[in-house]
Amino acid sequence: MNKDQVKGVAEKAKGKMNEAAGKVTGNPGREMKGDLQQAAGQARKDMGDAREAAKDSVKRHH
Repeated sequence: MNKDQVKGVAEKAKGKMNEAAGKVTGNPGREMKGDLQQAAGQARKDMGDAREAAKDSVKRHH
């Protein structure tokens, strides 16, 4: 697991907490912030996944 994968998962978790807090408190702004954090976290995790896959592919071909 590389740092982009770790940070992506952490950002998604923060987003889930913000989204839940927004729903509980009736704060749509915080809920939206949570949604955006989750999307950004997923994008970062996907980037890390792609990097890992490329690294693994290079190892297999050498």
